[in-house]
Amino acid sequence: MAQKSPSRLSVMTLAFMTVAAVVSLRGLPMMATEGLSMLFYIGFCVIFFLIPASLVSAELGGAFADRKGGIYTWVSEAFGSRWGFVAIWLQWIQNVVWYPTVLAFAAGALAYLFMSPDLANAGWYNFAVILIVYWSAHFMTLMGADFAAKMTKWFMLLGTMLPGALMIGLGILWVVQGNPVEFLKAADPTATSVATELAHARLFPHITGLSTISFLAGIILLFAGIEVQAVHANDMEKPSKNYPKAMFMAAFIIFALFTLGSLAVATVVPAKDISLTAGLMQAFQSLLGKFGLSWATPIAGLLVAFGAIGGVMAWIGGPSRGLLQTAQEGEIPPFMAKTNAKGVQVTILMVQGVIVSALATIYLLFKDVSVAFFILSAMTVTLYLVMYMLMYAAAIRLRKTQPDLPRSYKVPGGNGGMWAIAGIGFAAVLFAFVVGFFPPAQLTIGSPAMYVGLVGGGLVVFIGLPLLIHAFKKPSWRQAALEPSSIAPTDQTVSPPIAE
Repeated sequence: MAQKSPSRLSVMTLAFMTVAAVVSLRGLPMMATEGLSMLFYIGFCVIFFLIPASLVSAELGGAFADRKGGIYTWVSEAFGSRWGFVAIWLQWIQNVVWYPTVLAFAAGALAYLFMSPDLANAGWYNFAVILIVYWSAHFMTLMGADFAAKMTKWFMLLGTMLPGALMIGLGILWVVQGNPVEFLKAADPTATSVATELAHARLFPHITGLSTISFLAGIILLFAGIEVQAVHANDMEKPSKNYPKAMFMAAFIIFALFTLGSLAVATVVPAKDISLTAGLMQAFQSLLGKFGLSWATPIAGLLVAFGAIGGVMAWIGGPSRGLLQTAQEGEIPPFMAKTNAKGVQVTILMVQGVIVSALATIYLLFKDVSVAFFILSAMTVTLYLVMYMLMYAAAIRLRKTQPDLPRSYKVPGGNGGMWAIAGIGFAAVLFAFVVGFFPPAQLTIGSPAMYVGLVGGGLVVFIGLPLLIHAFKKPSWRQAALEPSSIAPTDQTVSPPIAE
C-alpha cells in the first residue's frame, strides 16, 4: 500500500500564518500619533525589515530543519556556541521585557471595562494589572501546551481579529459620513474639505534629529517575530518559488492592516491626546459613542484585553522552550532544565516571572504611563535587534563556510543576493538600534539621561549575562544534561508564537 504523501502548505495558508504571527493591535496608537507619516514608518519596516528577515530566516530554517534550537542552531553553526547562546538568550529576554508593555496595553483596555478610563494613566493600576494577569497566564501555561494553545486560539480570535475588524469598519464609516478627520486637521487647520487637507498632509516625517523618529524603533518591534515561521519553508511545494510569494502576500496584508487600523485611531483622536497604552480604547469610545453604541465600549475593552492576554499566552511558553534546549545541551546550569509532568519548563518560567515583576515597577517611576511604556518598548527592541544582527551575519557567513549545506530555500542571486538582502536587513536594524537610544520628541521624557541609562543599562545587563554564564560554564553542566533523568519529556510540544 502506497504511503500517503504529507500535505503541503499553500501560499495563502503560510501568508495568513505569518500575518497571525506579526499583527497586533498594541502598536496602533504609536503609529497613529504620526498621522499620515505612519506610511513612511510602516513602509520602511516592511521593505527594509520584514521582507529581508523573512527571506533570510527561511534559508536558515530550511537548512537546519532537522535540528532543534532555531536561532541558537543557526548562530552556533556560524560563530560557535557562545554566540548561539547569546542569540537564543536575546530572543528569550526581549520577550520577558516585552510582557510589561503588552500587559499595560491590556490594563488600558480593562480600564474602559471598569468604566474608569483615567485608571489607564495610573502607574499603580498598570503595575497591579501586569502582576495579576502575567502570573495568571504563567499558571495556565504550567497546565500544558494543549491547554495553553486552546486558550490562545480563542483569546486571539476574540481579542485581535474581531476588535481589529470592528475598528477599521467604524473608521471607514466615520469618514464616509463626512465626520472630521483629526490627523488631516493637523495638516491644515484652515482647510474646508478633505481634498484640501490631503494636499497639505505630510507623508514624510519632519526630521530635525534622531529624536523625532525615535518611534521607528518601537514600530519595528511590531513587525518582529517573523523568523518563527521560517521552519515552514520545507512544508511547501517548490519553496524557492512559493515561499517568497507567501512572504510578499503577508507583507501586503500586514501593511494594509496596520495602516487602516492606525488611520482609524488617528481619525478620531487628536495626535497630542493619544495614549500609547489606551489609544485604541480612546478611539473605540469616540467611534462607538458617535454611532450610539456607547454601551459597547466596556465590551470592546474586554475583547482588546483578551487579545493582549492571548499574545502573552502565545509567547510565554515558546521562547523559553528554546532556552530549555540550551539547558539540555549544558549551556546553562542543569537546574534550569527542570520540567513538570506536562513537560513545561518550570524553573525558566519562574525566573522569567520574577524578572517581569521587577520590570513592572518602572510604571511606578514615571507619572506618564506612555513614557514607561515606550522605555520598555525601546529596551525590548534594542535587545531583539542585536539578535537580528547576529542572524543576518550568520546567514552571510554560512554561505562561505558551508556552501554545500543542503538548503530547501535559498535567497536568490547567489552569494551576492545574500549579501544584498542580509546587508540591507542588517543596516536597517542597526539604524533602528541607534535610533532607539534617542528619547522621542513626541513624549515628555523628563530626564534624557535617565532614559538612555535605563535603555542602555538594560542592554548591557541582558547581553552581559549570557556572556558571563558562558564564560563560567562548567563541564559538569554538560554531563548532567546527558543524564536520562535530566531530559525533558518530548511528547509535549509548544505552539510557535502567533502574535506579538
